[in-house]
Amino acid sequence: MTSPTIPGAEPAAYHQQRFEPPPGATELLLVRHGQSQAYLDGSPFALVGGQGDPPLSDAGEEQARRVGARLAAEGVDAIYVTPLQRTAQTAAPLARQLGLDCRVEADLREVHLGEWEGGLFRKMVAQGHPISLRMAADERWDVIPGAEPAQEFAGRVRAAIERLAAAHPGQRVAAFTHGGTIGQALALAADSRPFAFVGASNASISRLVITAERWIVRSYNETAHLDE
Repeated sequence: MTSPTIPGAEPAAYHQQRFEPPPGATELLLVRHGQSQAYLDGSPFALVGGQGDPPLSDAGEEQARRVGARLAAEGVDAIYVTPLQRTAQTAAPLARQLGLDCRVEADLREVHLGEWEGGLFRKMVAQGHPISLRMAADERWDVIPGAEPAQEFAGRVRAAIERLAAAHPGQRVAAFTHGGTIGQALALAADSRPFAFVGASNASISRLVITAERWIVRSYNETAHLDE
């Protein structure tokens, strides 16, 4: 039954409401590692699990401090990194400030680049190798010889995020990871083209809200903290 309108009374006002995560949802902050050291032609990076493992550069260390300060001000309940040292080094300032341990989630590691591992990928892209051009046109990493198949990469990223959400209902989690992984996660959430979100900046923040029913994209490639 409709309530009667009282003559002379002010009409009810309904303002736009600020987004709030649904009860029990996990806020997942996907943080790309800081800039890593340059690849020197003919001197491949050491491999961990078959993947290049360069440390952060001096610029990357500064980026780590800045993103750590940004997230410390917001507060997080848990920190995750991958087995590759550049993620742990980027997470370290935040972990120190909040007194949290960094947990390893191996399935958030970067896409495996097959024969272009160890830093060679950077050279091939910079030189416009035909396979790198096809990779961009087809939006598939696995055109690179020996690279991780697209479905396997998507499957492990999905599984990792589902594990984090199951372990941290109602909490905010910072996952320090890689550009390809962030792109894959957001593409899964948005049901977009595979490379629609490829290109996240070093030490950027992208945000997902994970519920049992859906993944919600809240932001992509936040970098204001790097310019302050």
